[in-house]
Amino acid sequence: QVQLVQSGGGLVQAGGSLRLSCSASGGTFSSYAMGWFRQGPGKAREFVAAIRWVGNTTYYGNSVKGRFTISRDNAKNMVYLQMNSLKPEDTAVYYCAAGLDRSTITWNTGWGQGTQVTVSS
Repeated sequence: QVQLVQSGGGLVQAGGSLRLSCSASGGTFSSYAMGWFRQGPGKAREFVAAIRWVGNTTYYGNSVKGRFTISRDNAKNMVYLQMNSLKPEDTAVYYCAAGLDRSTITWNTGWGQGTQVTVSS
């Protein structure tokens, strides 16, 4: 229902910053919760951050809390993930997701293609 295209990944030194972007099309962007997930080498998918449609309430995984910030620009149909103080353990493929925003978020509306983030030490 919603197509998501990501950009902004790359290689960065530990302690550095990157911003990931996700562009949405094919649906009513502001009606969905948006989120970011990641999967590192040999690891399971991990929740990173989410932002609700209603009230722009944000949520963060414990491993990134205080370092990452999720935001959205509904006029541009964009969602962002600002990543600061990056650590080698942040190395992963990052995925943008869209989901139904109800009492709980169901991540079944769309997924981005994935963007590699590599943090060197």
